[in-house]
Amino acid sequence: MEGLRRAFLLDAAHWSAATAAAATAGLGFTASASAAGTSYPFSLGVASGSPLSNAVILWTRILHDPLNAASTPALALTVRWEVAEDEAFRKVVGKGSAVASPALAHSVHVDATGLQPDRPYWYRFMLGDAVSPVGRTRTAPAPGSMPAMLKLAVASCQHWEFGHYAAHRHIAQAAPDLVAFLGDYIYEWGPYQLRHPPRAVRVDESFTLAQYRARYAQYNSDPDLQAAHRAAPWIVTWDDHEVANDYAGDVDERLSKDFAARRAAAYQAFYEHMPLRLPVPKAGFGFLRMHQRYDWGRLARFHVLDDRRHRSPLACSKPGRGGSNVVLARACAELRDPRRTMLGGEQEAWLAQGLSSSKARWNILAQQTLVAQSSGVPVQSPGDGRFWTDGWDGYPAARQRLLESIAQSGARNPLVLSGDVHTFYAAELRRDFERPASKANPVIATEFCGTSITSSSRPQARTQENVARNPHILYGRSDRRGYMLLEITPQAARARFMALDEVRDAASGQSLAAAFAVENGIPGVRQTRG
Repeated sequence: MEGLRRAFLLDAAHWSAATAAAATAGLGFTASASAAGTSYPFSLGVASGSPLSNAVILWTRILHDPLNAASTPALALTVRWEVAEDEAFRKVVGKGSAVASPALAHSVHVDATGLQPDRPYWYRFMLGDAVSPVGRTRTAPAPGSMPAMLKLAVASCQHWEFGHYAAHRHIAQAAPDLVAFLGDYIYEWGPYQLRHPPRAVRVDESFTLAQYRARYAQYNSDPDLQAAHRAAPWIVTWDDHEVANDYAGDVDERLSKDFAARRAAAYQAFYEHMPLRLPVPKAGFGFLRMHQRYDWGRLARFHVLDDRRHRSPLACSKPGRGGSNVVLARACAELRDPRRTMLGGEQEAWLAQGLSSSKARWNILAQQTLVAQSSGVPVQSPGDGRFWTDGWDGYPAARQRLLESIAQSGARNPLVLSGDVHTFYAAELRRDFERPASKANPVIATEFCGTSITSSSRPQARTQENVARNPHILYGRSDRRGYMLLEITPQAARARFMALDEVRDAASGQSLAAAFAVENGIPGVRQTRG
C-alpha cells in the first residue's frame, strides 16, 4: 500500500505508473490515452454528493499530476459523463457533457437529474479516450416514504501528516448509504509529503487559491480517500482548517487585514473539490452559503450547519491575537454576552423553521464541534468552569438558543453529530448542564461526537477526568482514531464508534470501541454491546 501511495504522489505524471497503481487499488482505470495529454486526467478520482430523491451531484477534477497543477493545460475541457443502473453500464439512464474550466481548477459539478428514488446508481466520466474510475452513488428515498434503514458513516479531521487514511478504507468496505463529513477535510498547514512525523511542524501554510488547490489535490490523491468517495454520496460541511486555524467569521488568529481575501480563496477551493449542490455565488466565494438541508424520506432530516462563517469573534483572546484560549468563566465577561453567535441570526431562523416543519422520525444536526458542555472544573461550581473558547463552550448564550430551538420545535428524536475535538463522545444534551436530570431539566437531544480520521488528540487520562466532571457526557475516548457508523431505523438509532488499531499503519485493522442506542420516542442514550 505504501508503494501504491508513493506511485500516486510521485509518479502520477506518468500514464503507465498511474495505471498500474490504479489497477493494484482496484480503481477500474481504463488504460487509454487522454485527448488532453499523455498522463491520466482523473488522478483525483470521482465523488458524488448532495443526494435528492431524483438527483445527485457528480464530481471530478481534471488533473494529470496531483502535485503539479501545470500538468493540465489552462484550457476549457469538455468532459463526458454517464449514469447507469448497473456497474457494467449496460443500462445507461443519464449522460451528457460538462465544461471543466481553468477558472474553477478544471473541476466538474454535474447535477444528474431524472433518477428514481431510493436506489443505487453507478457513474463515470470520460475525457478523450480516458475513462474515470466508476463511482457508486444512490438517491434519497421518496419524500413520503419510510425507509427500513439508513446506514450512515460520519468522519472528520484528516490531517495528512498525522497518519494514513485506513479509516476511509474501512468506510468504503462498510458500504454506507451516505457519508457525512463534518469538517477539517484538509489542514491549511503542514509539511507537504511526510506522513506521521515525530512532531508537528507548522510549515507551508496555505494563503492563496493556488496553495489551497494544491493542498486539496495532495489529500485527494490518496487511494483510500478516493475509495470512500466512490462508495457512497457525501454531505459535507467545513470547519476552521479548510481556511485558517481557529478563525471566527471575519477574524483569524493573526488578526490579518486581508483575511477576507484569504477566506474567499479557501472557500473557492473547497467548492472546487466537493460534490456540493450549491450555486457559484455571484458576489464571490466569500459569500458561499454552506448550511443545507437533506431529507431521507420520512426517516431522517439532515440539518447541515455552518458554525464558522457567521460566528462572533472568539471571547477573551490573548492580546494582539485572535484564536482560541482556555478561560475561567468568571474572568471572561465577554463569554456570557447574549449577542454573541455561532450560527448567525439568519441561520438560526433557518434551522428553527427546518426543525418545526420536519415530519421526519429522526432530526439530525450535522455540525462541527462538541455541543455538550465540557467544563474543566467540577459541576459543583456553577458558572465558574474553565472553558475552551473555540467550541460551543465559548458561546453559551448561542448554545442556549440552539437547545431552546430544538426543544420548542417539537421535532422528533433530535440527534446531534459532531467532530473537531478528535475524541469519541456520547452525551445527553439538556438546557442546563449544571443542574441534575429532572422533569424540569430533561434530555433535549443525544449527541454523538466522532474522533478524527488521523489528527491527534489529548491523553485518554485527561478525557476520563473530563467525563467524570461532566455527568451528561456518558463516554469519552481520545486515544483512538477512526469514524462513526450509524444505523438508523424507524425504531432506533444505533451508533458504533469504530477505532483504528494503528493510524500510522496504512493497512491498519479496526475494532469496535463502543456502541450506543437511542430508542424512538425515548430521550437519552444507552450503551450497548454492539
